[in-house]
Order: sequence, then C-alpha cells, then structure tokens
Amino acid sequence: MKIDIKDYLISKKAMFSKIKPNDTGPFEASKKGKEQARSLFATQQETLAELQERLYADGKQSLLVIFQAMDAGGKDGCIEKVVGSFDPQGVKVSSFKAPTAEELAHDFLWRIHKETPAKGLIGVFNRSHYEDVLVVRVKDLVPKSVWSKRYALINAFERGLVEAGTQVIKIYLHIDKEEQKKRLQERLDDPSKQWKFNPGDLQEREKWDDYMEAFEEAFKQSEIPWYVVPANYKWYRDAVVAQILIETLQKMDLKYPGLEYDPKEVKIK
Repeated sequence: MKIDIKDYLISKKAMFSKIKPNDTGPFEASKKGKEQARSLFATQQETLAELQERLYADGKQSLLVIFQAMDAGGKDGCIEKVVGSFDPQGVKVSSFKAPTAEELAHDFLWRIHKETPAKGLIGVFNRSHYEDVLVVRVKDLVPKSVWSKRYALINAFERGLVEAGTQVIKIYLHIDKEEQKKRLQERLDDPSKQWKFNPGDLQEREKWDDYMEAFEEAFKQSEIPWYVVPANYKWYRDAVVAQILIETLQKMDLKYPGLEYDPKEVKIK
C-alpha cells in the first residue's frame, strides 16, 4: 500500500478544513490497518537510515523538518519514532518554548537561526518560529502591526535557508478537539504521565477556534507549503511523516562522494 503525500500538501488556498484528522489513507482504521501501517513504517525506517547516511556523506545539503501542532498533538511521540531511524550524530532536535529574557532581547528569529542544520545534517524543530505568528497572535502578546509583518520575514528567512542548500519541510500534526480531550484525560489518569499535564493547556484549549484561524492564516501566508498530516491515529501519522521525509530526501539527489584512491589497489596487511 502506498501513501500519497500530495493529499496532505496544502496550497495557499489552505485546504486545511478538507483534511480529516482521523484519515488513515489506504489503511483501514482497524487492528489490521494498524499492523499493515506499522509493517510499512519498519521498512520506511530502513530507507530513512540509508538516505540519512547518504546526506551525511554527500555533505553538500541539509534538511530542516519543522513540526507544529496543538497541545497533545503528538509532536514528541512522532519525532521520537521517526528520528529514531537516524544516526544520532547526524541529527539534532531543537525545542522552542517560551523565549528567555536573552532571546526576547533579540529579534524573534535570532534563537531560530542558530539552530538550523549545517550541511550534511538533519535539523528537527519541535515548535518553531511560527510560534511568533500563532501563540503571540492568539494571546495578543504583541500588536497585530508587529506579528502581521512576520509572515514576510519568515518567508525571507526560509528562502535564505533554501538558497544556502537546506531543504525545508513543514509539518502540522492535525488532531481534532475530541482527540485532544482524550489525550489530555489520559495524561491525568496515568500517574506516569501526569507530569506532562499542564493546567494551562485547558486555557489554551478554550481558544481552539482562534488557534485554527491562526494556523490557517500561517498556511496561507507561507511560500513553502505545509503538510497537514492526519494525526488522530498515531500509527498512520508516523507512516505519513516518514514517507514525506523519504520522498524529500530522494529528490535531493544525494550522492556518495568520489574517492581519491582505487579501493582495488589498497592492500590491508
């Protein structure tokens, strides 16, 4: 079974509302479908490992994967599963929480730019510069006259990354409000997960519609399009994200470097 990632790549018209969070693509929403997707994912992990090695060896390009989602949207779990396919020396995960005093003393992209991946490496952003047109907007932390100008700055920033050889993938993990409720309740009910629960998440949940509006506007304003990945079913989410990374890396035409010696002439004594 093949996952068609084009189904989840949205245009400036933002087909956000047309992508269903509980979609499972070619798989049934059943135990059988889950087993099939997990089997595919195991194969995908092997492919990702090989492609990452080629990226590292090639050393001429880099990959930046940006994850955004609502609270309990599954960013941590998805990153753990997919990034687990890679050699740790070639990948770095950066998480962006509320900015520190030092970060606030700089422009909003300062803390972002220094975390972008060097050539040959994969960078993964758990949240990103988009927080500054999402949370900032919904919570009214800065005036509209400030955050509305950031779309153009973000586009210019990402354009510069691409021109410097960094492929940029942007992924929104799409769950619905009912699934979020279920996951938040699971955190409360499980003593081993209660530390993950933040009562402040409930205040954010009350602003669900405002966040959906902010995400939709961010998608519309983006030059590099977003993938909106159905994420109610974690097993399908992982397979879709893996497929996005595979097809992106394959299009980068990565090659192992040429040798300055003839292996046939090397004698190991």
